Amino acid sequence: MMRQKMADSIRFLAADMVQAANSGHPGAPMGLADIAVVLSEHLSHNPKNPSWLNRDRLVFSGGHATGLIYSLYYLWGYGLELDDLKQFRQLDSKTPGHPEYGHTEGIEITTGPLGQGIANAVGFAMASKHVGAQTNSEMAKVIDHSVYCLCGDGDLEEGLSYEACSIAGHNKLDNLILIYDSNNITIEGSTDLSISENIHKRFDSQGWDVQEIDGHNFDEIDAAIIRAKSSDKPSLIIANTLIAKGSGELEGSHHAHGAPLGEEVIAKAKTAAGFDPEKKFFVDVDVMARFRCAIESGDLSEREWIHRLKELPLMEQNEALDALQNPDFSRIQWPTFDKAEATRGTNGKILNAVAKAIPGFIGGSADLSPSNKTEMKNMGVYPKGKNIYFGIREHAMASICNAMALYGPIMPFSATFFVFSDYLKPAARIAALTGIQQFFVWTHDSIGVGEDGPTHQPIEHLSQFRALPNFYVWRPADGNENVVAWQVALEMKRSPSAFVCSRQNLSLLPKAVSGNAAKGGYLLEETSGATITLMASGSEVELAMNTKSKLAEKGVKVNVVSVPCFDLLIEQDKAYLDSIIKTDKVVAIEAARGLEWYRFADEVICMDTFGASAPAGQLFDKFGFTPEAIANKLV
Repeated sequence: MMRQKMADSIRFLAADMVQAANSGHPGAPMGLADIAVVLSEHLSHNPKNPSWLNRDRLVFSGGHATGLIYSLYYLWGYGLELDDLKQFRQLDSKTPGHPEYGHTEGIEITTGPLGQGIANAVGFAMASKHVGAQTNSEMAKVIDHSVYCLCGDGDLEEGLSYEACSIAGHNKLDNLILIYDSNNITIEGSTDLSISENIHKRFDSQGWDVQEIDGHNFDEIDAAIIRAKSSDKPSLIIANTLIAKGSGELEGSHHAHGAPLGEEVIAKAKTAAGFDPEKKFFVDVDVMARFRCAIESGDLSEREWIHRLKELPLMEQNEALDALQNPDFSRIQWPTFDKAEATRGTNGKILNAVAKAIPGFIGGSADLSPSNKTEMKNMGVYPKGKNIYFGIREHAMASICNAMALYGPIMPFSATFFVFSDYLKPAARIAALTGIQQFFVWTHDSIGVGEDGPTHQPIEHLSQFRALPNFYVWRPADGNENVVAWQVALEMKRSPSAFVCSRQNLSLLPKAVSGNAAKGGYLLEETSGATITLMASGSEVELAMNTKSKLAEKGVKVNVVSVPCFDLLIEQDKAYLDSIIKTDKVVAIEAARGLEWYRFADEVICMDTFGASAPAGQLFDKFGFTPEAIANKLV
């Protein structure tokens, strides 16, 4: 009876929140309330310290179910008050429409775009396994927690969930428990309208342990979680539920998905459950006491864990954990460069230098490490080693790495061809929005890709990612700029960075990179009496330098500004910008769409079409990216 009362308390808190806001999703929280009550009994977490490393992670992939999420965090004692629930979805409240990491205490990761939460949960589980591989021993386990994820029909329809769950099964992530709220309802109506596959068989084929239960039977829920925690595979619990369970006339209806139930429906539902229909946002003292046990039990669990660390029989376990949690960037032996080289190559050498010095630096490519130059040599394979083989699963890869970055002592990178950043853009956007320090390595950055043709030649991509707030796109012109890019990116704890690198060799710049490269742009070559400033990034910096020489033959004096990071440059003050852009006429050169350059330039020499299939040199000639062609345009 107490479990039922606890579940109904969650249901009516969620219904009242949505009703007060006149906006939100009551159906999923009410349908999941029974599961949430039982899960509360299993979850190991500490509301007094939400960042405890060995806590269980709980991911709400259906991020729209915030009525459930905030109710739980209020009941568990994470600092939310009833007034916060009453301000649901209101400006500047602690309870926004979808859960936001860093905004509401206890939220593990920002979710809402369906499917990403599943991949995030896989990322947390993978991070746990990697850290455990560095710190655990047969004598004592430092990391032994579980990762739980609540998802719905919509999450499993997204292609991302196929990618992520395939990786989880392949890696035998037995610490991962996915609870599927199978209510057979989406916004448009019954799931029969759009999906008819056998989810049980799908997950079975991917190497998961699969159970199917009544999602409103407390005993079945409890038994399923117990079995999942002891499985040697990732676990899927298919919980058959009713959307808006306990709402009366709207129970099981798609109309309860994303709209308030109405005062009358809520009042009837409360009466039927034995609650006072006049009381809103009400939690009885016995219910609150039961939920708030999480504070005492969580604090005890963490203190026991800390005691376990002090009693570790092997000192190296503690040392390994300390090294993971406290990276020392001064230990990095940065490579030097003395010849022309593709920046994908210089970037690969930098990756290896960082990985050798930083224990938590880990990552991989979407089946392109030989081309991306991202193999960390002699550093092993995940979970013990640093090389993760993500397979051709770009979206899952980036979403997994987002969670790995938030896990704690992990600094992850992901890699693919720049053109395939299209496949992972939603995860890159969440990284920027949330402030996740993921390192994106994107190679084959322009029409310089050559013979693979326009399908593989990124044109609009630089502009797209430069437009993304709190996302720093580095396009180095040589290995020395590439080093500066990494030195800056490693210190940017609340921002993702992308390294956009060339396939073709690029000449070394004529002088050492100044510290001003860290400001995103700097005056590379200055000529007394210059009348034109050429601005460029990456491979086009060498082109700008050669164009400068051509224009000098015509009596035109030119300055050259290298812009390895447009996003950092636009953050500089006017005085600095005036110190590097000293001429009235400014021309930007980029073998891409380049529209953002009009922020500085009077003229932009860029791509107005897609590319073509041919050797790179012929393509640069065809599209006018030669010193002769540009010089002729400017005089």
